[in-house]
Amino acid sequence: MEIPFDSEIDPFDRKIIDVLRQDGRISITDLAQRVGLSKTPCQVRVKRLVTSGTIRGFRAIVDPARLGLDHVAFAEVKLSDTREEALEAFRRAVLKIPEVEECHMIASSFDYLLKVRTANIRRYREVLGERISALPHVASTSTFVAMETIRDAST
Repeated sequence: MEIPFDSEIDPFDRKIIDVLRQDGRISITDLAQRVGLSKTPCQVRVKRLVTSGTIRGFRAIVDPARLGLDHVAFAEVKLSDTREEALEAFRRAVLKIPEVEECHMIASSFDYLLKVRTANIRRYREVLGERISALPHVASTSTFVAMETIRDAST
């Protein structure tokens, strides 16, 4: 995936980011070798990329099916009020629902698209009915269930 242009990110930084996106556990020594730098400059660059927020963190990528969470649904959410105060109330509240993996404001006939991961359709129905529909200013929802995941951003 091509990294967007940033005047402060040079080709070495781009290489570092590309390698770390593939293997966040790579040693600094191996990373330095892969990008063509010595260890200390590579370490300084990684620290700068983390401090600047370009690299926001490192995490384990898990197989949701092994955790019993292989049901994915996308919920379109239309709000009854789209003034900034209402949007902010929705944003704060949606962050409190652990089953919501992603939340995107959309320029469409609805306002937000949520990616929701649960164990099964029954659990999704509970989350939708008790949590998502109860979020501030929700007027309506519409659900799309994923039949198969071909590519996921976290893999």
